[in-house]
Amino acid sequence: MKVAGVKFVVAFAYYFYNNFVTNFPAYFIRHFYLRRILRIPIGHNTAIHMGCFFSGRKITIGNNTVINRNCFLDARVGIEIGNNVSISPDSYIISLGHDPQSPEFATKGGIVVLSENVWIGIRATILPGTRLGKGCVVGAAAVVTKSFDDNAIVAGNPAQKIGERTKDLRYNLSYFPFFNTDILPEDR
Repeated sequence: MKVAGVKFVVAFAYYFYNNFVTNFPAYFIRHFYLRRILRIPIGHNTAIHMGCFFSGRKITIGNNTVINRNCFLDARVGIEIGNNVSISPDSYIISLGHDPQSPEFATKGGIVVLSENVWIGIRATILPGTRLGKGCVVGAAAVVTKSFDDNAIVAGNPAQKIGERTKDLRYNLSYFPFFNTDILPEDR
């Protein structure tokens, strides 16, 4: 098969996930498609919720991680998501953009690294080439334009360090609510 044909098949596989499979209410169907068809490594006990959009194949997702509904993951350059990472709804993780100084509108990107126990607040945006150290917390609607060390709590646009998180983190995430809700099997 010629290169254009292969690219068409890959593009269609992502299109099919992003427009159909992502809206299927069963985790095992979404996870099966991501792992087996798109070949995205997803760790044990990780939950990819409904409505997530994937672009690019250069992504790894650790164990006990939660990527909540309607997140956008642009892995064209690369995204590395560690264990026990919580990404809240409507968040954007972007590894490729454009150089604003380029007369040709050239692309510019870098790998995004979310280390263990990172917690991304709702509607946050993580820009190319940033690294969030172990235990970092990103506030709601923050725009992360630079890297932060372990346990930093950051907020704002552009995100700035506003505090320090405890270093004694002992949890394993597991968040598998029914359908596109926040109702868990053990809720009464």
